[in-house]
Amino acid sequence: MATHKREHFTTAEQELAVIAKALGHPARVAILRLLTQRRACVCGELVLELPISQSTVSQHLKGLKTAGLVQGEVDGPRVCYCIDPAGWARARQLLGDLLAELPVPTTGCAC
Repeated sequence: MATHKREHFTTAEQELAVIAKALGHPARVAILRLLTQRRACVCGELVLELPISQSTVSQHLKGLKTAGLVQGEVDGPRVCYCIDPAGWARARQLLGDLLAELPVPTTGCAC
C-alpha cells in the first residue's frame, strides 16, 4: 500500500504549509488586514474595499477559514467573518518558530 508523502512531514510542517498557502495571495493578506482593523466584518463590506468581486472575496474567505485564520458566523442571509484568535496565535507561533530556527544568511550563494 502506498504512503502519502505528507506522512513524511511533521504535523507542524503540514499546518504551516496550509497557513503559508492561505497567506500566498495578496487578496487574502488584504482581507486579513481589513479584518484585524474591525471586530467583525460582513463579506459585502469587504467587497466595497477590495478590487475583486463578491464571489472571489468569498472564495478567499473560505481559504482563510480552512487554514483556521478566520471564523465565520451565519447571521441570517449574511456570514460575518473575523480573525480566529486561536488560529491566528497558532499561525504566529508556527511562523515564529520557523523564522527563529532558520539561520540568517550572511552572504549570497556562490552562483
